Amino acid sequence: MSRPASCAQTIDPKLFRQLLGCFPTGVAIITARAADGKPVGLTCNSFSSVSLEPPLVLFSLRKASSLLGVFGEASTFAINILSQDQDALSSRFASSKIADKFEGVSWRFGPLGAPLIDDCLVSFECSFHARHEAGDHDIFIVEVKDMNTSSAGNALVFYKGAYMMLAESLRKLVLEGQLDTPDIDEAYRVLYGTLLRLACDRASEEEIDAIEASVNEIELHQAVDALPMRIEATASFFSSISVAGHNEALRLMAQTMTKVLRERMTHVIPMRPRPDTFPLRRQIVHRLRARDAEGAERSLHEMIDLLRKGEEDGTTPDAAAA
Repeated sequence: MSRPASCAQTIDPKLFRQLLGCFPTGVAIITARAADGKPVGLTCNSFSSVSLEPPLVLFSLRKASSLLGVFGEASTFAINILSQDQDALSSRFASSKIADKFEGVSWRFGPLGAPLIDDCLVSFECSFHARHEAGDHDIFIVEVKDMNTSSAGNALVFYKGAYMMLAESLRKLVLEGQLDTPDIDEAYRVLYGTLLRLACDRASEEEIDAIEASVNEIELHQAVDALPMRIEATASFFSSISVAGHNEALRLMAQTMTKVLRERMTHVIPMRPRPDTFPLRRQIVHRLRARDAEGAERSLHEMIDLLRKGEEDGTTPDAAAA
């Protein structure tokens, strides 16, 4: 049976990576021994099971990885599944700036000679089974020969560019009222003010179009029963600004602030439409198109001030980011 002709869109790599982040994954450190006997390892969330009989699992490495050659020559590997209190290890083994990843880390050689990291949820020691090229990655299929568990904690989970542990902690802080409105306002002023300045220099017209589209959505969903759609449109407004700023570190911080925004708008602040903020969002878009960094940041501050003034006057606000 012949397949229909493809009419699929061109896939943007950055957006593809971002959307893949919508699928929560565990975090593992894959380790092996180099030819000189030294342990090597890297953080990986592409680990997956393949078969029960025989017990096969897989992980993938970028072709650009400096360790691809070492892993290609290794005959045994260890897959160390991290617990939620091992996020520092995840960051350490993901960093290209740390030469000796194992310095200061508690570990041992397993029965097959692969490095096992202490206190992980689970460690699988494996032998080589197969290797396949797949785009810009190589897929390693390995057979589990030994396994052990040494922790009764919860798994470290990666979701939308952040550790789930962090996201859940933020949710708890918001719901318990431990994040004060002035602190949140200041965070939005500093973070999104910086992103707007960057966007004035770096954003494409298409990215500014996306910000304007979210403004249109906010104005469209003003009915009392449209709260969920208004929340999504507001989150999209700030997410689009973070994308337009073209700074990966600040974008990840913005994802954290979006988590705070969603929880506050959903559970904490009784929301009502605020059409008085519409012109200020429009000004932000206009000043972005004009590449007026100071004007765009000033409009953001004015919007936050207006929302707070409404609160002081007894008008229920959307939120600092509504």
